[in-house]
Amino acid sequence: MDGRIRESRSLGVSESRKRQCARRRFRDGTPCRSTTGDDDDEATDGGRRTRDKRIDIKIMRAARAASLAARRTTTTTLTTTTRVAAGGRRRVNHARRCGGVSTSAVGRREVEDAETVEARRVASAGQVKLVQWYPGHIARAERLLKDQLKGVDAVLEVRDIRLPHATSHPGIKDWCGDKLRIVVLNRADMVSDRERAQWVSQLKAEGETRVVLTDARAGKGVRKVKELAMEVSEEINAKRIAKGLLPRPVRAAVVGYPNVGKSALINRLVGKAACASAPRPGVTRDLRWVRIGGDLDLLDAPGILPARIHDQRAASRLAMANDIGEASYIASTMAAAMIEELKLLPTWKSIIKPGIVRRFKVEDVDQITGEEFVQRFADRTSGGDVEKAGIRMLNDYRGGHVGNFCLELPPPRRAT
Repeated sequence: MDGRIRESRSLGVSESRKRQCARRRFRDGTPCRSTTGDDDDEATDGGRRTRDKRIDIKIMRAARAASLAARRTTTTTLTTTTRVAAGGRRRVNHARRCGGVSTSAVGRREVEDAETVEARRVASAGQVKLVQWYPGHIARAERLLKDQLKGVDAVLEVRDIRLPHATSHPGIKDWCGDKLRIVVLNRADMVSDRERAQWVSQLKAEGETRVVLTDARAGKGVRKVKELAMEVSEEINAKRIAKGLLPRPVRAAVVGYPNVGKSALINRLVGKAACASAPRPGVTRDLRWVRIGGDLDLLDAPGILPARIHDQRAASRLAMANDIGEASYIASTMAAAMIEELKLLPTWKSIIKPGIVRRFKVEDVDQITGEEFVQRFADRTSGGDVEKAGIRMLNDYRGGHVGNFCLELPPPRRAT
C-alpha cells in the first residue's frame, strides 16, 4: 500500500489513475475512465453492460455464420455435378473458338468427362445424403411387433401408393410367414387413375394376391379391407369349435412405414378416433389393440423402418412424401432435390410442370436448377429465407396442391 502511495506522489494523480485503471482492466476486463468517485462506478457498470452487449452480438453473428456454413455445405453437394458438367462444356467451347486445341486429346477428354458427369447427375437427381433416422421407439416397437405377430391371424401392410416399393419394409414377409397378408395402398386419391391401375397390376405380378386401394381420410376402400381380413374367420373358428373352444374375433396387425395412414385406417374401421393420428411421422409410439364390433381386433403399431436405408434416392423420396422424420434432412435441400426428381418423371410436362408453375409462380423451371428454383421462390414469398420456402414447397406437394402423381414408377416388364 505504501508503495502505491509513493508511486502516486511521484507520478502525479492522473498518471496514478491510469495505472489503477490498467490494473483493473487486467484483473476483470472492465473499461475505466479518468474519473473519480461515483463516476468511476458508473463507468465500470456502463463498461460491463457495453461488453455484455458486444459479446451477445458476437455470439449471434457466430451462430448465424455457422448456420450459413452448414447450409452451404449441404446444398453444395446437390449442385456440384451440374456445375462441373457445365464448366467442362464451357472450357471445350472456348477451346474450339480459340482454335489450335479444338481437336486435341485434351478437348476430347473434357467432352467425355462433361458427358459422364451429366449422366451421373441424371442418374442421381433427387438424391440427397440423409442422416439415418431410426428413433429409439421404432427399435423397441419392432422387437415387440415381432413377438405380437406370432399370435395374429392376418397382417394389413399399409403402403403409400406414391411410393409402393419404397414404403415396403424388407422384413415383413419373413415376419408374417404363411399368415394372410393384405397390401393396402393408401392415399389412392393422390395419384392418377392410370398409375393406380399400373401399380395394382405390378404388385399382383410380383405375387401379392390381395391388394386394396384406400383413401383413409375419406373412408374409401375401407370396407373391402375388413372383408378380406375376415376371410380367415371361418377357418380359425372351425378349428376352435372342433377343439371345444368358443369362437373368437380375428386378430389382425396393421403395420407399415411411419405416416402412411395406419392409424387413420383403423379410425375409419372403428368409426371413431380410437387412435391418435396426425400428418407427420412418429405420432404412434406404442402398440395398442383396438376392437371393431365383436369380430375383429386390430393391433395399431408404430411405423417401422429398416435400421439403415442404403438406397439414398428412395430415402429422399420418403422425405419428400413425409414418410420419414424431418430431423433427417434440411427442407431447402430436399425441396431443391424434389424439383430435380420431378423433372425426370414421364408426367412432368403433362401434369407436374403446369402444377408447379401454377402453384409457385416460377415460369422458367426447365432452365434453372432446383436450388435456383427454391431461391427464387424464397425471394418472392419469404424475404429470401430458403428454409421457409423449402418447407412451404414440401407441404404444398404433400397436400396435393401440385398435382396427383406417383414419385415412384413400376419397373419395366421384360418381354416374354
